Amino acid sequence: MISVVIPTFNEEENIAQCLVSLTHQTIPRTEYEIIVVDGGSKDNTCEIARKYADKVFTQTSRKVGGARNDGVMAARGDIIATTDADCILPPGWIKRIADDFAADPRLVQLYGPVYPIEEGLRNKFSLFLANTFSRIGYYSRTFYYTLGCNTAFRKGAFIKAGGYRCIDAGDDLEIAMRLNDLGKITFDGRLKVGFSMRRYQQFGTLQSLYEWVYIVADGGETDKYSYTRKDYKG
Repeated sequence: MISVVIPTFNEEENIAQCLVSLTHQTIPRTEYEIIVVDGGSKDNTCEIARKYADKVFTQTSRKVGGARNDGVMAARGDIIATTDADCILPPGWIKRIADDFAADPRLVQLYGPVYPIEEGLRNKFSLFLANTFSRIGYYSRTFYYTLGCNTAFRKGAFIKAGGYRCIDAGDDLEIAMRLNDLGKITFDGRLKVGFSMRRYQQFGTLQSLYEWVYIVADGGETDKYSYTRKDYKG
């Protein structure tokens, strides 16, 4: 079985389309479960999620990484896939994950590219650069630019590695460094996810990237910027 873990916080405007896309996968619904781990939403996120997800509960650990860790510990699957509440998953997403892990027993982490849900040349160009960065890191074997919205793990390796660090930014990069010592990490260009550009549209691409880099360079946490739990206009 594959367990899909989704952290949420005030996502009533987006969570339904994400979960609907997960219920329309090409493999039987009995072969995967959907787990929503909420960060204390003040809107109807949890009520909406319960219509589609197998498990919905409030996180007890800190930050987004902690929410994902909580989801993993509640999961029944041997393979854990993670995504975000404002993403849209193509019908073959879970099947692709299952096939990749079945094909290589050495594989401990899998990740793929993203494409913008919103229209616009700027959005496409921004994610083209992000995907290029992912490919350069992977094929040069210098770093693994894994995104929490489109990655999967073997549960045993994830737990052995210690899970995500509970930090504001860079947790999805940092865990790959530890998992690399336990097995093989693979970038699959066919494993695509629809990614929302709302953060960059509302707060600015350059400013958002600057804040992310600043926080990562500062060890993952800083009092100067808040990269998570932001309120969006829509």
